[in-house]
Amino acid sequence: MLKLNLADFSLEHFMAHYWQQKPVVIRQGFDHFTDLISPNDLAGLACEEEVESRLVYKKDDQWQAEVGPFESYQRFGKEGWTLVVQAVNHWSPEVAELVKPFAFIPKWRLDDVMISYATPGGGVGPHIDLYDVFICQGSGRRHWRVGDLGEHKQFAAHAALLHTEPFEAIIDVELAPGDILYIPPGFPHEGVALEESMSFSVGFRAKSSCDLLSGLADYVIDKELGKALLSDSKRPICQHQGQINASDFSIIKAQLQAVLDNNTLMADFAGSYLSKTKCALDLQALDEPLAAKEVVNELLAQPLLRTGGLRCLYVDETVTQGVCYIEGERFDFGPACQQAVVALCDNDALSHALLERGLQNPEFVRQLTEWVNAGFWYFQD
Repeated sequence: MLKLNLADFSLEHFMAHYWQQKPVVIRQGFDHFTDLISPNDLAGLACEEEVESRLVYKKDDQWQAEVGPFESYQRFGKEGWTLVVQAVNHWSPEVAELVKPFAFIPKWRLDDVMISYATPGGGVGPHIDLYDVFICQGSGRRHWRVGDLGEHKQFAAHAALLHTEPFEAIIDVELAPGDILYIPPGFPHEGVALEESMSFSVGFRAKSSCDLLSGLADYVIDKELGKALLSDSKRPICQHQGQINASDFSIIKAQLQAVLDNNTLMADFAGSYLSKTKCALDLQALDEPLAAKEVVNELLAQPLLRTGGLRCLYVDETVTQGVCYIEGERFDFGPACQQAVVALCDNDALSHALLERGLQNPEFVRQLTEWVNAGFWYFQD
């Protein structure tokens, strides 16, 4: 099992002084770290239609980018190119293990584990990310430069590549296997492979206000909520037809605020919206579906494992009613199932003991069986 080693500071110190504030190098954050997937297997994933991947390289000193799937890599030679594959934790249980050491950050903030394989001189160019990332160095070495926050001008080096102009480095290091580089949003950075190498990036993304408002609007429309009309009875006679006066403006704001103040509505929106995965899941539906009794009995013998990347969340506002949100859907099992719902969402491996209260509820057992048969959870054997 991977364990995060912080020799120079505690997790509490990291969260108080580095998280979303400034980058830091964590030397040997993972002892004896080895690649969690081979370059060949990573290249194989990038051949699949469902997997998001891209190749970045230079041609005639101009940046190029191609989007997968890829059939072959021979034409790119042995130097100067990088293969980037998104959400590898969805497809590889070994890679999914890399998420666990970062459990001090909640799952709703997790984006994915992106892996890049680079040949000597390979990289994706200087750029700025809008998410927090822990870059864990696997095999080989890479040279990383990180700049400070500032007014960095960005430009399209290619239609699929947004780069930033040259920057002065506040971090200039080589990463060796097991080293970790943490970079918050907004800090320009660039990594260049010094030799054939692999990097494993655990990303945490926050939604913008624009994203949240757009998602909320879609949710309210889909659920046919927020249909109460603006009310302005007993209003005074209008003196200026083109004016939205202070009183009217207050009514409009109150109309919108009423949606935001509806805690149950907002909890259901947050849980549903944030539990939806961005990339495809590797769901292996059972050829011979299990019966509910078989699932319960099997739980007595072995744990039930969550498929990589599946998002399972609960919100304090509604969890007391046994409500959880899985892959964008709301499930309500009743107050007696609260403990089981929390266990379901907090644990990657589920035992009979963890789910004991829920297993006494026929609806919970029925839904759990449906999830198992669809591949959301699975038994190892």
